[in-house]
Amino acid sequence: MLVETVERRALPGWRGTAAKAAVSSASHLKGLIVPLVLAAVWEIAARAEAIPAYLLPAPSEVLAELSALAEGGELWEHIAVTVWRVAVGFAVGAGAATLLGALTGSSRLLRELLDPTIQALKAVPSLAWVPLFILWFGIFETSKVLLIAIGVFFPIYLNLVTGILGTDRKLVEVARVCGLSRFDLVRRVLIPATLPSYLTGLRAGLALGWMFVIAAELMGASKGLGFLMIDGQMTGRPAVIIGALILFALAGKASDALLEAASKRLLSWQDGFGETQETRNA
Repeated sequence: MLVETVERRALPGWRGTAAKAAVSSASHLKGLIVPLVLAAVWEIAARAEAIPAYLLPAPSEVLAELSALAEGGELWEHIAVTVWRVAVGFAVGAGAATLLGALTGSSRLLRELLDPTIQALKAVPSLAWVPLFILWFGIFETSKVLLIAIGVFFPIYLNLVTGILGTDRKLVEVARVCGLSRFDLVRRVLIPATLPSYLTGLRAGLALGWMFVIAAELMGASKGLGFLMIDGQMTGRPAVIIGALILFALAGKASDALLEAASKRLLSWQDGFGETQETRNA
């Protein structure tokens, strides 16, 4: 009898979990429709010679070029170097943005002192930092990682400060009335209220990290997907350039998917519109 009762209670939850997994899988499959259709149209147009091959080679030629690079091991080395640079730059930029964002968001004095300067630096284009970083740090890894970190820093900082300042004042007042310490106030009120905005900033910062790595790899790099693009340009191989672009897109999407999955787990307590729609469809 007890086993039957447990099974009856667990069955709806199991079905709901299975339904959500099925909906998620179907959603990912739907996301492949547009790229596959575009690739098919692109292949047909290239084979019909509607597009000059020296401008836009067919997807099959791009795949063949990437396969040749992969067989020699060169492609994996380029991917590994670029992924390492983005990972380290993201860690440095996210750490600095989290520290400064928390300080300026929670302290009015620090916000008045630091925020105007940070907001002004945010408007500086990425390539404008290149000559200065080469002068300061040379053309080695330090300058590349710091350039990526700068790109990562600003969206995370901005979203974190916005999330802290946007916390409902009533929640803070209730926490103080209940006698919560400053540590408990941060842990129970500010972190949950700020987390959605902060995670959005992390995803935006990661995307900019992939964008800034190209500028970073223009600074005298001999390895990496950015270098591979430049090498394809210098040697007149458009298939290599397009292949590197596709690899950038795939790597960026894969890393964003990992961060998105972590965000959903951390924000599982939310009852948002998207979750409602998925549950309803399931």
